[in-house]
Amino acid sequence: MTKFEGVDYYNVDSLLSEEERAVRDTVRDWVDENLLPLIARCYVERRFPSELVPQMAELGFFGANMPEKYGCAGLNNVAYGLIMQELERGDSGVRSFASVQASLVMYPILEFGSGEQRDYWLPKLAKAEAVGCYGLTEPDYGSDPGGLTTRAVKDGEEWVITGTKMWITNASIADVAIIWAKTGELDDPESIRGFIVETDREGYVASDQKGKLSLLASDTSEISLQEVRVPAANLLPGSSGLRSPLMCLNQARYGIAWGAVGAAMACYAEALSYAQNRLQFDRAIAGYQIQQIRLVEMLTEITKGQLLALQLGRLKDGGKLRHAQVSMAKRNNVNMACEVAREARRLLGANGILVEYQSMRHMANLESVYTYEGTHDIHGLIVGEDITGLSAVT
Repeated sequence: MTKFEGVDYYNVDSLLSEEERAVRDTVRDWVDENLLPLIARCYVERRFPSELVPQMAELGFFGANMPEKYGCAGLNNVAYGLIMQELERGDSGVRSFASVQASLVMYPILEFGSGEQRDYWLPKLAKAEAVGCYGLTEPDYGSDPGGLTTRAVKDGEEWVITGTKMWITNASIADVAIIWAKTGELDDPESIRGFIVETDREGYVASDQKGKLSLLASDTSEISLQEVRVPAANLLPGSSGLRSPLMCLNQARYGIAWGAVGAAMACYAEALSYAQNRLQFDRAIAGYQIQQIRLVEMLTEITKGQLLALQLGRLKDGGKLRHAQVSMAKRNNVNMACEVAREARRLLGANGILVEYQSMRHMANLESVYTYEGTHDIHGLIVGEDITGLSAVT
């Protein structure tokens, strides 16, 4: 039995197709052989392992659930979720890179873009010949994206974009940004439109976010747009209102629900192995009641998260997914992973704070995942409104 078969207590593997298992195993092997040997060093050095991006592209990680005619793998959504699970088993920052590239850059081009935009950008992004980022969040507007103040003003055959975006993954290394801006009055969220902005345009500046204590192996930046001019053809013609960027976020949240399970699996496997091999008072600490209960609680919650993610994927593949269901899964699975990572770190004792162990790195990363793509509490309100029919915030 491999260490990750031991994390499948309910034989969830039997619920996967042969293709889904093959995809999962390919990504799992790649993470073990290529990502895990260097991620601890990257974390300490505070750098994203960009040298791995060509390999990820070659294996089809980017836009894996998108059409083959654009150079994508054309997999189902469960297989895509398993890719996210395994990448985050390595590190949340690496999963975030892939998630942004696919769900927040490729998806809006696929969903809202013109035929010319799709034909040009999607193959490039799938092959990582271009790296993308997603500019929605602003310094004063996180949980209230409809309040964004970035403006796009039509000037002849161009749009002129001015504003500031914050907490933007990949921004410093991106070749292209999907920027959301208001084309009408600032109090009109229905005037929000999406724009393809090449990052080498005059007035576009990305600055590294300083002082992070989480996602240290991920590129996080602030974007300043000072009268950035783009051709009228760079407007995503199908984008309209706040619903459009929220549809993109829903795609990303789906991947997060799977990814968080992967982080939890990594922490549990590490804690179990450590408990079986760490001796105190002449016996393995796995033989003590307090550690056994800790491990049981961790595995139970992971099992719930695995089943929740899998059914979410089946609903998505069946065209029956509702956005509130994604909110429930993101909320539950990330909170679960935070608790598992914390308990694993505690089980590891003093060694748990050392970089050669994974749990504290995952624990710190997951604090960001708990907040981004909709905070834990905001997702609670989304589900609350869905089940009661009453908005708690208006």
